[in-house]
Amino acid sequence: MSASEPKACYQVSGDGLVVTVHVTPGARRTAIGGIFASPGAPALQMKVAAPPVDGRANAAVAADLARALGLPRRAVVLVGGESARLKRLRVAGDPAALARKLDALAAGA
Repeated sequence: MSASEPKACYQVSGDGLVVTVHVTPGARRTAIGGIFASPGAPALQMKVAAPPVDGRANAAVAADLARALGLPRRAVVLVGGESARLKRLRVAGDPAALARKLDALAAGA
């Protein structure tokens, strides 16, 4: 990784990854891709159509990320940022395979 490339939006944690995402709730359409340059650490950009009411946006974020990674919904759990736009999600699975998929999403592929 060169100095001009963004750092990864995830960290290896046990048998999976912890992914940092920046969420835009109430979007016209759902979209995942690109990096949001947040202070402290980069985050994967996610837009969800669900409103930020009664945990609907959080549920949509977890479900959409699981779908994008080809995982069952139960493999993605919110671990931080319940009421914030910047969230941390634990993703269970092979860290190397997940990292490749997340790198592709972060690149906008």
